[in-house]
Formats: sequence, C-alpha cells, structure tokens
Amino acid sequence: MQQVLTAKLKLEVTQEQKEQLRVTSLAYRDALNYTSGVAFEMGKTYNGTKIQKQVYYILREKFNLPSQMACNVPRQVGATYKSLRTKLKQNEEAIKAGRTPKRYKGLDVPPKFVSRTCTLNYQKDYSFAKDGQVGITTTTGRIKVSYKGYSKHLEMIQSGVAKIGAGKIWYSKPTKTYYLLVSMELEVPDLTPNDINRVVGVDVGQRYIAVAADTRNKTQFFSGSHVRHTASRYVKARKSLQRRGTRSATRRLVALSGRERRFIADTNHCIANQVVTPETLIGLENLTHIRERTRQKKKGKKASKKQRRANSNRAKWSFAELHGFIDYKAVLKGSLAVKVDAHYTSQACPHCGHTSKENRPNKGLTFVCQQCGYTLHADLVGARNVALRVLLSRQEWESTGRISAVPDVSGDETKTDCRLRYSGLRWSQDAIPNFNEVTPQGGTE
Repeated sequence: MQQVLTAKLKLEVTQEQKEQLRVTSLAYRDALNYTSGVAFEMGKTYNGTKIQKQVYYILREKFNLPSQMACNVPRQVGATYKSLRTKLKQNEEAIKAGRTPKRYKGLDVPPKFVSRTCTLNYQKDYSFAKDGQVGITTTTGRIKVSYKGYSKHLEMIQSGVAKIGAGKIWYSKPTKTYYLLVSMELEVPDLTPNDINRVVGVDVGQRYIAVAADTRNKTQFFSGSHVRHTASRYVKARKSLQRRGTRSATRRLVALSGRERRFIADTNHCIANQVVTPETLIGLENLTHIRERTRQKKKGKKASKKQRRANSNRAKWSFAELHGFIDYKAVLKGSLAVKVDAHYTSQACPHCGHTSKENRPNKGLTFVCQQCGYTLHADLVGARNVALRVLLSRQEWESTGRISAVPDVSGDETKTDCRLRYSGLRWSQDAIPNFNEVTPQGGTE
C-alpha cells in the first residue's frame, strides 16, 4: 500500500534569491495563462502533448523558461482542462437528474491562473543536498537555499524512507514567504483482518463536526459550535471590510485571507488525530452529493434569515477534508479507513432495526425509536450504525480477502435492498467485547 504526503518546507532565501524566485514564478504563471488561451483556441483540448507542440519554443523564448518547466506548463494546463471537463459532465448529469438548475460556466472562457506557483521535477528542477540545502532551478540559473519544516518530514527526506516526487514553489502573500511543497510517497505494509483490533464508526455533521463510536461503547463527541461561531466572525469581518473599500481595508483583507480556512483545517487535523488509533478499522459515510440532497428550497432574498444561515453553514461544511485527514492518518498508524453506505444511518434503530423518519422527532438531536422506544443522541445512533456496517464489511473482508466497494444506492430498488440488509444489524445493550461475538445478520445477544 502506498501513501502520498506533502511536506511544506519554508525556504530561507536572501533578497537576491527571493527576487530570482519571484521572477521565475511570475514567468511561469504568465506562461500558464498564455498556454491556457492557446488550449482554449484549440477546442478546449486537454491533450498535453498536442498543447506542448504548439507552445514549447514560445515558452522557451518569450518567457525564458528552462526546458523542463516549458514541458510542465502544457501538462498542467491540460490537467486543468481535463478537470474542468469532468466538472462539466457532472453538471450535465446533475441537471438531467434534477439536482441543480444551474449550468456550469467554468469552460466559457479560458481558465486564468492567479497564484504565484511553479511546478518542479525532482532531480531536474530541484534536488536536496547533503548539507541541508535544496537546489532550485530559476530562469537565471540554479540557486542553493536552506530550508525548515516539520521534523518528521525532514527525517523522511534525509533518511530516504520516502520516495520524493514533484515539488511546487508556493508564495504566501500575508507573510511574503516562499515555500517548497514536496510530494513524498511512503510504502506501507498491507493490512489483513487479523491486524485489526478495533472498529470505529464516524458520523459527521454540522452541529457536531464528528461523533465516533467503537464496538466497545467508547464514544467521542466533537462539537461544531465553536467552529461555526469563529467562521461567522470571519465572514462578518470580511463583509465589513469589503463595504468599506479603503486601501487599509484591502490590506486587512489580504491579512485575513486564508485564516478561516487554516482555522478549520487545524480543527479537522485535531479531530482526526483523536479519532485515529493504531490497528483500527474506521468507517466513514459516503456523502457524495450530500449538499444537493440537503439544500434549502429557497435562496437569496426569498429565503428567511434562518434558511440563509443554514445555507451558509452547509457551504462551509468541510466533511470531505476531515475524511481525507482521517484516511491518510489511519494509513500512517497501521489502520484503515473505509467508506460505507450513509443512507438511513440517522433513521435506523441500532437496537431493533426499525427505520423511519419519525425516529427523529422534529429532526432534532434526540433519537426515539417509534417501535421499541430506544432513546439516544441522534448523532451517536448514526455513529453506531456506521460501526455496524463496518463490521459487516470486515466479515466480508475475512471471507473474500478484500473489502467491498461502497454500493451504488442511487436507485430506489437498490436503496430498499440495502435497507432490508441493514435492518438485521443489532447493537448490544452492554458492549461488543470482541469480534467473535458479533453476528450482524442475526443479532449480538
């Protein structure tokens, strides 16, 4: 099994070296925008080879790019057009399915590259020296720069444990600092069912960012009230500064840019660190198209204040980022994160299997089963149902030697079949002491 990490290295450059990096990154950005226009005129093609034949010598002469960078530019532009085409197809499918009335406009004009970045190839455009420095190719020659970073990442780079891949020069406007983002690939041993000693289900939401429950009845609640409050403060500050429109307000906006994103990312990192433990099988909900399924009917001026607040909170919901953090941290700790079907996890009773919308009175945080009277925190019920479905996946893993993919439950018949299959899952009143006592199809008692 392979795991890809990104090391963020702070470059300690002199004023002269900083100017060289500035000229190189700006030339690379201008080359991207020029190439993007050419690809647009070529029928919005994403074929990097065709684009390169048209622009290679122009990039070398007009933008003074080294040969390898002149090859990286059309590849990057081609990858961008391919990504936009994928979004366009997804939008067309969403319109046909009635999930959204809006047409995707990302390919109406040539994509514009704004950020001051520059892609580098390892051992060609940049390489690490034994004296703790990194050599970087610029438009005016090669420079050697000292760097700092996370101690574990530095150890991986210097020891040769990780396979180093492409890098990227990235400029931070607020701190006026250049960073080198290095892609590293780690070889992680494959896991077997016998390596798993704990099963955890994770339910994500907006009022509670995450609720984790394992089969030994250990639970973890991570409230989202502090995150939503802080994010709302950033939104109000941005609106106030934008209305003011002065030069000092603009400078303040630049200083605030990215602060909310970094705050939310730090919160998700902290949650993932607490959820992930060694030798654990972690279940995550498959929440594809969740925003479309839970969107408010009214938007803009037609929506009430409560609806607008709900739309804003849903737009800032970073469940995918949290899932990604849990996934890669699990691999590094000898664990595994798997996706399971998320339908009916908040409506199904883990005690008797009864599934109904009425089990969530007023869509609140209290779960009350209308059949057996089982009462519990609704998000904890969701986490336990996810854990039971992970147990089912683990049994299939033991019998077949592989973990089944998440079932496609877009159709009503498939939804009904999955609902009947999960209705046999039961959660013990006391605890589930070990895997051998768990019989998901017939109960735990």
